[in-house]
Amino acid sequence: MNTSEAVVIRPARVTDARAIKNLMEPFVRSGILLPRPLADLYARTREFWVAEDSTGAIVGCVALSILWEDLAEVRSLAVHPEHRLTGTGRRLVAAALGEARRLGLPKVFALTSIPEYFRKLGFVDVSMDALPQKVFLDCVHCPKADDCDEVALIFECAQPLPASLLASAPGEGL
Repeated sequence: MNTSEAVVIRPARVTDARAIKNLMEPFVRSGILLPRPLADLYARTREFWVAEDSTGAIVGCVALSILWEDLAEVRSLAVHPEHRLTGTGRRLVAAALGEARRLGLPKVFALTSIPEYFRKLGFVDVSMDALPQKVFLDCVHCPKADDCDEVALIFECAQPLPASLLASAPGEGL
C-alpha cells in the first residue's frame, strides 16, 4: 500500500477528466456517488482537486462546487482502494476546505452515505432544510430524490481546522 506522503494533492487539469471518471465509476456502480458525464467533468475541471501518486496516476479526487455566495459543497470524493486508509481522502477534503476559505466561503456542506467520516473531519449534521440552494438546484433532479439515503453535514470555515484534518496519520477512513 502506498502512503499518503507519496501522493501529491493538486488542482485538476483538463487532462485528468477521464481518470477522474474512471476513478469514480466503481463508486457510482455501488451507489455511493452519483454519475457524472464526462462532459460535466471537463466543464467542472476547475472544481476538482486530485491525488496523484509517484507514477502520475490519479488515485483520488474531490470537487468543491460553489452553490451560493456563502455556500459550497464538497462532492465526488473518491479514493482508489489501494490508497484508502492512508489519509489521502482527508488531504483531499482539506484541500477543498482550504480553497473554500481562500474564496471567502463561510460554509461548506457534504451530502453523504458515510456521515461518520465527515463528522471525524469536523462537519456537523444539519437538516436538508438548511440547504435550500442545494435542494432547488440539484436534489430535485437527482435519481435518489424520492428515496434519499444521504445525510447532510456542514463545516463552518471560520472555525479552526480540526486536528483530524491536519493529521496525516494513516488508518482512518478514506
